Amino acid sequence: MAKIGSKWTGSGRKAMLLGSGELGKEVAIELQRMGVEVVACDKYANAPAMQVADSCRVFNMLDPEALKTAIAEEKPDHIIPEVEAIATPVLVELEEKGQNVTPTAKAAWLTMNREGIRRLAAEELGVTTSPYRFASDFEEFKAAVEAVGIPCVVKPIMSSSGHGQSVIKSADDIEKSWKIAQEGGRAGAGRVIVEGFVNFDYEITLLTVRSVAGTSFCEPIGHIQVDGDYRYSWQPQAMTPAAKAKAQEIARKVTDALGGYGIFGVELFIKGDEVIFSEVSPRPHDTGMVTMISQELSEFALHARALTGLPVPEIRFLAPSASRAVVVEGDSKEVVMGGLEKVLEEPGVQMRIFGKPEVKGHRRMAVILATADTVEEARAKADRAYEKLTVEVL
Repeated sequence: MAKIGSKWTGSGRKAMLLGSGELGKEVAIELQRMGVEVVACDKYANAPAMQVADSCRVFNMLDPEALKTAIAEEKPDHIIPEVEAIATPVLVELEEKGQNVTPTAKAAWLTMNREGIRRLAAEELGVTTSPYRFASDFEEFKAAVEAVGIPCVVKPIMSSSGHGQSVIKSADDIEKSWKIAQEGGRAGAGRVIVEGFVNFDYEITLLTVRSVAGTSFCEPIGHIQVDGDYRYSWQPQAMTPAAKAKAQEIARKVTDALGGYGIFGVELFIKGDEVIFSEVSPRPHDTGMVTMISQELSEFALHARALTGLPVPEIRFLAPSASRAVVVEGDSKEVVMGGLEKVLEEPGVQMRIFGKPEVKGHRRMAVILATADTVEEARAKADRAYEKLTVEVL
């Protein structure tokens, strides 16, 4: 029998969020609704999830000793990685000693590193992927580009949100792409993956939920990325029945191999009825923010329910919907969103302002959500709302 006792008592539950951005904030809110105590952790103060959590800690989560100390002092019932920049070997070690890591320490470890998840999918599970090679130095990199062919995509094996990613369109781009990858890696200079360019019709995120009730799938989410970072998403993405079935088959195979309970964002390329695996995140996905308006239970609510050991008997889709990210450019600790009365004047439009404390360069600071009778109408509605928004970087 699943139980959650009163907060701050011996029967209560405590969750430790490793990563406190906008996605972690929504997970924290959903856990709070279930009476779970939330400790939000990140490398900087006043991160979005910290603003709604019961308590917070600021430390470098890539530091093994700092991570061990924080977990030992907090004694959480659930350790929930919400970003990739974590000393995942520590989680593997602690899980072996009985700690509960969401969905599993293996999943966090494999997916933090593009090499781990790509080798699992392609070499162990036999899932179709783009051609790829790995390289640790510039000479290996040039050989990898030659083997894969031009055009190709270059990514650090450890990065997120498009950091360090580039496309080689001609031989003249090789040296520049190597430099971009070395500067953009999460842990600094290091190993990269060179991927063959995939000729696809569209790409999707298939949110896959593993719970005590089994594996469930949300409606496929279509999206547009700019420099590897999400800008638009919509649900549902139209697919042929054959492609949808194949996508679910691949998602189930990959998530079964990773194990545990929670939501996974499985990224796939679609060409006709052909489905090609790209990546997977063992946590809510940024493109899945559209589910805050499109589904009865958002991806965050589904994650909270599944990781606490509760069933997900159904995923009820409400209506075609879209999201548009608000990306701000500048260098300031004060950003003002204006024109909100105009942004929200149409029925079926919502907005989430993340409350991030500063912007340096460019940063996703909010998202606009819209729902309508069709995806096309929802996307147009989100665009209209976006055009009414004013942003001041003071």
